[in-house]
Amino acid sequence: MQPEDLVGHALAQAELDGIDVSAARGEWRGAGGADADPLGGASPERAPVPLRALALRLLDELDGSVSRYADREPTDLDAIRAAAPWPAPVPARGGDLLDRLHGGWLGRAAGCLLGKPVEKIPRRGIREILSAQGRWPLADWFTAAGLPDEVAQRWPWNRRSAPTSLAENIDGMPEDDDLNFAMLALGMLEEHGQALSTEDVAQRWLADLPAGRVFTAERVAYRNLLLGVEPPRTATRHNPFQQWIGAQIRADVYGWTHPGDPGRAAELAWRDAVLSHTGNGVYGALFVAAASAAACVTDDVDAVLDAGLSVVPAGSRYAEAVRFARELTERCADWEQVVDGIEARYGDLHWVHVLHNAAVVVAALRFGGGDFGRTICLTVSAGWDTDSTGATAGALAGAMCGARGLPDRWTGPLRNRVATSLPGFDGVGFDELAARTLALAEAGS
Repeated sequence: MQPEDLVGHALAQAELDGIDVSAARGEWRGAGGADADPLGGASPERAPVPLRALALRLLDELDGSVSRYADREPTDLDAIRAAAPWPAPVPARGGDLLDRLHGGWLGRAAGCLLGKPVEKIPRRGIREILSAQGRWPLADWFTAAGLPDEVAQRWPWNRRSAPTSLAENIDGMPEDDDLNFAMLALGMLEEHGQALSTEDVAQRWLADLPAGRVFTAERVAYRNLLLGVEPPRTATRHNPFQQWIGAQIRADVYGWTHPGDPGRAAELAWRDAVLSHTGNGVYGALFVAAASAAACVTDDVDAVLDAGLSVVPAGSRYAEAVRFARELTERCADWEQVVDGIEARYGDLHWVHVLHNAAVVVAALRFGGGDFGRTICLTVSAGWDTDSTGATAGALAGAMCGARGLPDRWTGPLRNRVATSLPGFDGVGFDELAARTLALAEAGS
C-alpha cells in the first residue's frame, strides 16, 4: 500500500485503459522507480523520501486520467442499466431452494479450498506438479505426497494456505477472504435488508474486517476510509486495483437472497462493489450476483451465464471477455485449447485482474457441463487467481447441483465448519449459513 508499490500497477492499468503514460513512466523509471511486481505486493526496502514524494504526485496525476473506454464502461448504476440489456426474472425450474443455497455455500468453500495451495502458481507450474505425481489432469485435492523435491522447490505451495489446504491436512474450511466476504454480506443483509447502502458496507468493514484480511482494491479502500475519504472516492483515490477481481468475490449472497431476480441482486451488489471498484471491477460483482440469482432456480448453465451478462454493459471489456470465453468453448474440443485462447488474449494481465479470471470461470462452467468436480478442477487448473475463481465457479455449480448433488469427496473434508476472524461467524456450519440465507430470501431481503 506504500505509494512506491502502487505506481507500477497504476501505470499498467492506465495503459490498459488507453492512456498515454509514457512521460510518467519515463520520469518514474528515471528516478529509480520499479515496474509493477507480477506476483508480490510490498517492496523489500523503504523508498527514499524523494521517490515516495514522486510516487504520490504521479498517483495524484493518474487519478485524474480518463479511460478511453469511459463512455462504454460507466460505473454509475443508471448508466449501467442503460448500457446493459438488464434482465427479466428467470423462470424457476423446480428444486429445493434450501438445498440449492446449501450447495452454493458448500461449492464456494470447496472450490476456494481446492485453489488455495496453488494460488500464485501459474498454469504451467500446476501442470508440472500434478504431472510429476502422475495426477494430471487435476481431479482431486492437491497433496505433497510423492512430489519430487526439485519440483516442490521450483513451484512452492502458497505459504499461508499449504498448512490447511492439502489433502493430508484439510480439517474444515480455513479462513479465506472468499468466504469472509460472503458471510459479511449475509450479516449486512440481516441487519439492513433492501436498504443496504455503500456507507453501511464501509461501516461493517471497519467494525468487523481486520485490515490484514483484505487485499488489493479492498485494502486501498480500507486505508482511504481510515484517512477520512468517503465512498465512492474510496474506490478511485490511489487505487490501481479498481478493475481487479475483488468485488467479483463479494457478490454471491446478493444473488442467493434474490433467487430468480438477477436485476435486484445486481443492484445490491453494485452498492457493495463501488466502495472499492469501478468499471469492469464492478461488472464482475454484478455478473456474479445476477448469475447466482439464476443458479438458485435453474440448472441450465447458459441461462445462468445469460442472466449474468444481462446486467453488464454490452460494450464493456468484461462483456467481451464473457462472450469470448463462451465462444472458445464452442469451437475448442479440448480444455487446454480453451485456456490457450484465454492466455493468448489476456495473458499480459496481472494474475488478480478481473478479465481473464472471469473468462476462466465462464469457460469452466460451460466445459464442466454441470459436473461440480469437473468444473472446479478445470477452473483451478487454469491458474491465475485460483482460490477466487475456484470459489466463484464452485458457488455457481454448487447452487445448480444442490448440496445433495455434491460428492462427499468434495464436501466431507469441510466438516461443516468455517474458520473466520469475523465476529459471530467463527466455526459456523454451512447448513446454518444456508438456513439464514433462505430466511432472507423468503423475507424478500
